[in-house]
Amino acid sequence: MKNKFLIYSLLIFGLIGSACSSTKSESKSPTASASAQKFEVKGKVVSVDKAKHEVTIAHEEIKGFMEAMTMPFTLLDDYVYSELKPGSQILATLVVDQGRTWLEDAVVSNADPNQVGRTEDTGVEPAAGAETPDFALVNQDGKKINFKQYRGKALIMTFIYTRCPLPDYCPLMTQNFKTINSELQNKPALRDKTHLLSVTVDPDYDKPNVLRDYGASAAKLDNDGFKRWEFATGSPEQIKEVAQFFGLNYWKDDKDKNQVIHGLRTVIITPDGKVAKVYRHNDWKPEDLVKDLEKLKLS
Repeated sequence: MKNKFLIYSLLIFGLIGSACSSTKSESKSPTASASAQKFEVKGKVVSVDKAKHEVTIAHEEIKGFMEAMTMPFTLLDDYVYSELKPGSQILATLVVDQGRTWLEDAVVSNADPNQVGRTEDTGVEPAAGAETPDFALVNQDGKKINFKQYRGKALIMTFIYTRCPLPDYCPLMTQNFKTINSELQNKPALRDKTHLLSVTVDPDYDKPNVLRDYGASAAKLDNDGFKRWEFATGSPEQIKEVAQFFGLNYWKDDKDKNQVIHGLRTVIITPDGKVAKVYRHNDWKPEDLVKDLEKLKLS
């Protein structure tokens, strides 16, 4: 597979030096299952975060999977990062396997290093104990909400948008919240002092009715369920204000305005409105968040 990509890159990119020169033993990519789907990805690197094992790529159409857009991808092979930088050309295989996605067999060329990168994860989140402002938003029923109304309960909040195509980003956050919501049903004392909130970063599209349909389908919520787990939108300015406070950067894809480039933030806010903990990425587990919630001694 690597030789195939190397030959292809030599023809298309005029590759001078590639990541293929490193040995396979350095790879950290998981072994794909027999049911995994694989797609060819070709594009230009926008930003690189080796600590997160993430590279944002402005890619061409991924035939059979995704239109051309700019998206962050998981890339676990450490050896590639010595070649990667904003403006690099990259050719790789996207693996979609049991709710996870990652790139493997990456080939990199630095023949065109002119693109200046942006990163969705340069924001600085508030420290534990910081007071949360009384942000005003609108929920899935078109009802105005504000953060002070949740005082007396722990608020668990995350950011999503309904059209996010990568299963280990927004869909994973929603699945994690679904698991947390289910676990709390078995802990009535904790459940009654906890509220869940998913805030969209795509307010132009994610209007209240869209969020309600998403909550009903993706989270399997009924009318009672929405009382414990709300989905919120607002004006672009309102959403930006909330996101910036929690250190989350996002922007519309330059090529496809239907897509949003964004990082991830999930937050626990105490009953008195203080930041208890911020989870920056997608590697946290629902059971760990519930344990952190229990440390607040709500029940």
